[in-house]
Amino acid sequence: MLTFVIRRLGASVLVLLGASFIIYVLAANAGDPLEDLRASTAINKEQLIQARITLLNLDVPAPLRYFIWLGGVLRFFIGDFDLGKNLAGQEVTALVGSSMWQTIQLVTFATIIAIVIGVAIGMTTALRQYSGYDYSVTFLAFLFFSLPVFFVAVLLKQYVAIGFNNFLADPVIPPVTIVVLSLISGFVWMSIIGGDPKPRLIVFGSATLITAAVLGYLLVTNWFQYPGLGPVLILGLGALGAVAGTAISTGISNRRALYASLVPPVLGALLWYPLQFVMTVQASAWLVPILIGAFLVGGGAIGYAMGLHDKWVAARGGAASGAFVAILLVLDRIMQSWPDYVTNTGGRPIATIGGSTPDLHGSIWIGMLDSYTHLLLPTVALLLISLASYSRYARASLLEVMNQDYVRTARAKGLTERTVIMRHAFRNAMIPIATIIAFDVGGLIGGAIITERIFAWKGMGSLFQDALDHVDMNPLMAFILIVSALTVIANLLADVAYSILDPRIRVG
Repeated sequence: MLTFVIRRLGASVLVLLGASFIIYVLAANAGDPLEDLRASTAINKEQLIQARITLLNLDVPAPLRYFIWLGGVLRFFIGDFDLGKNLAGQEVTALVGSSMWQTIQLVTFATIIAIVIGVAIGMTTALRQYSGYDYSVTFLAFLFFSLPVFFVAVLLKQYVAIGFNNFLADPVIPPVTIVVLSLISGFVWMSIIGGDPKPRLIVFGSATLITAAVLGYLLVTNWFQYPGLGPVLILGLGALGAVAGTAISTGISNRRALYASLVPPVLGALLWYPLQFVMTVQASAWLVPILIGAFLVGGGAIGYAMGLHDKWVAARGGAASGAFVAILLVLDRIMQSWPDYVTNTGGRPIATIGGSTPDLHGSIWIGMLDSYTHLLLPTVALLLISLASYSRYARASLLEVMNQDYVRTARAKGLTERTVIMRHAFRNAMIPIATIIAFDVGGLIGGAIITERIFAWKGMGSLFQDALDHVDMNPLMAFILIVSALTVIANLLADVAYSILDPRIRVG
């Protein structure tokens, strides 16, 4: 394994050097970085031109100038990393740091959610092949995939941001809308569950009534203006997550794992009141990871103690359930800051541009809420566009794996369908997805140029576009360097992941 990694990294470094040299020379000769100064009417125009030439070594031929830039990059190994300065004289390292953080916020959430939801949808459509649910999901996925991202962004601004902000002024849902939404929910869940007509009708009726009850509860309690979960919903959602997670990972028949997963929701509900004091008085940036880590470790320890012969299985379920409950607690505390945040934003909380609200004051919870509301629209835009590829690849891959001989053998042995899918088929079906994710990493850090422009995010995409427009070589090459290096590392990790997903594959 070590030999393979070293060999791959060595070959990748040579490729990066050759590619970066070609890009530098081509980009340097694609325009004039002094064009704005040449058209200037300033009295000291010649001095400004000479200062920029000296700053950026523009009097050196482009092929030789590349090695000056490369020397600054290689100083990383002696702790003096230097990416040079841009046309305005700003340090590129600082620009890249702030731009990368903006891009990580914007695109990482969208990509992670797209992978999780896309794989889940792909698996369910594969298991319900050629059903109405399969056709509906395929149609919607390719509908959004075919739409231009700027068009989706405009629709989101109009109907999600402006429409929801207007709704908050008078949050009333007409009875007809409640009936329509409830019926749609019933049809969706009925199509997902499938089966014989009688169970499908039961699911339809249950989903319809539950949706109507939830919408009615939200209106009666004025939840849209004063949202929150509280101990009851944390207990209920935590228990639902624990049951669902156990059903997927080990099966409900494993009572030890199920009981271990149900303990963290109970603890979360019991600790809700004292944690309100802690999260209000002792609020800090470190509180969230500490809380999640404490519940994760505590849930794992409880599962290990309750597991008997399946200690590690129960510990895994307890840890996952504990982390989920901690996230619910944090989400509840953030939601409690909603009324103050709405007041601070003038009653228009869903933002349409930028990454933060200027001059916003308040607790860290209001700051988190501000970040989430600014992330909402661009995240949904990227999610809708990228969901189709992940769901279609997951569907095709699982269908191919389900027809393999070893899957039929597992079924012939009498294994449950959950065991056949999750333990035998799912891991091998994820190999193509690992490849796609590795290729998407370059776009992940490179940023979504169009989306960033529409929502006025100053990320890596905007940095690249501005550098390209003004022939600003140092920011441009910093972008190329970071995206290329991360793409190489991601593909290397994908190769390693193959051997983890499929023991028959050996990396060497």
